[in-house]
Amino acid sequence: MGLKLSKKGSKNPDNNMSVHYVQSQLVNCLWKNYIRNLVSKKRRRMLVAGYDLDMTYITDRILAMSFPAERMRAMYRNPLWQVKSALEMSHRGHYKVYNLCIEEDYDPSHFNGCVERYPFDDNHVPQLSMIKEFCEDVHSWLASDPQNTAVVHCMAGKGRTGLMVSCYLVYTGMSAEKALQVYAERRTTNNEGVSIASQRRYVEYWEKTLSFDQGVDRASPYVNMPQPCTRELQHIRLYDTVNINQIFVVVSELQEIPEQRYRPPVEVSKTCCRLIGTDNEKSYESRYYYSFVESEEGKNDEEEEPRLVVQMDTESSIIYQKTCLGHHYEKPLRLTGDVRIIFYEKLIGGRVFYVCFNTAFITGSLLQFSIGDLDKVGQKGRSICGPSFCLELFFGPSNANCLMPSNDDEL
Repeated sequence: MGLKLSKKGSKNPDNNMSVHYVQSQLVNCLWKNYIRNLVSKKRRRMLVAGYDLDMTYITDRILAMSFPAERMRAMYRNPLWQVKSALEMSHRGHYKVYNLCIEEDYDPSHFNGCVERYPFDDNHVPQLSMIKEFCEDVHSWLASDPQNTAVVHCMAGKGRTGLMVSCYLVYTGMSAEKALQVYAERRTTNNEGVSIASQRRYVEYWEKTLSFDQGVDRASPYVNMPQPCTRELQHIRLYDTVNINQIFVVVSELQEIPEQRYRPPVEVSKTCCRLIGTDNEKSYESRYYYSFVESEEGKNDEEEEPRLVVQMDTESSIIYQKTCLGHHYEKPLRLTGDVRIIFYEKLIGGRVFYVCFNTAFITGSLLQFSIGDLDKVGQKGRSICGPSFCLELFFGPSNANCLMPSNDDEL
């Protein structure tokens, strides 16, 4: 009595609200996944524990991924809580995270405190000693338990991650070329893994420091780290340039800081390369360079001492056939260790490209880089490079003690 029955087919407002909520959450989830897939570009992704994550197994025990992010960054990177959930489900108690970022960090407690940092700048290279420390750390972790897994990431999980993972693969016996190829195939869909030329160069450097005993079952290779080697940069020349009459040059070295892994770049010189043969730059006279070179391949290396040879700048006779920019240091610039040279269109900003190298691996007096050997050469950089473009760095006599054990006479 007194009760009013609802009409058949009437809708419940609470049900409508719950349906709309589920729909909005679904749309939100799909939108976030779309953004993350868009940001990850050609990097391979995995479905783990129901989560679509930017991560890939390079080997059964090495996992590469992008940054495990929180808050707004989680909108387009791997959400940290999803990464943690996936790792706990797949490798509980047997994973260690290696963070290569200098620009971002997180609380190690998210991963049970099992996090190690080897930070260096994005799109750049670390010092060789950091590569050694990283490889030995990863090797020790994996050797301590057959179930252990190393999880390596930078921000995007591509360049810096690829450099360090490739170096570890070389540490296990692969060639540098093979390691870079394996990483590219397993981390990307377009086989373009480590694309920064200097990062690839440092994987090759690392290969030259390692030696393996043939027929001996060793847990790890011998690491022959090069002795610090100081070279004197005398002249910079950009051969065959177009659409530009000067370019600014900043030379930096990675500076060691006590009790700190990260080595920041410290500027040692800022100058300008101007047109050669004009009043702005002295005419480049024919010069000879003295260098120590290793014994010829096939001869007895135990008895053969490095030979002092004379090299001539063969470009000087035809230099005026091309437009060239250059700078001659009145007082040679002394450089040691890991060096970074950045070229700018303007005094402030406008970077066109850069290059990184280690002085211990320079065996001659003339170091040359084609456009493919330079880093981050964008549209502006390519627009100033002619078909025969080459960056040339002229150094003074080398010290025989600087020579690295290698079969190559060039960088």
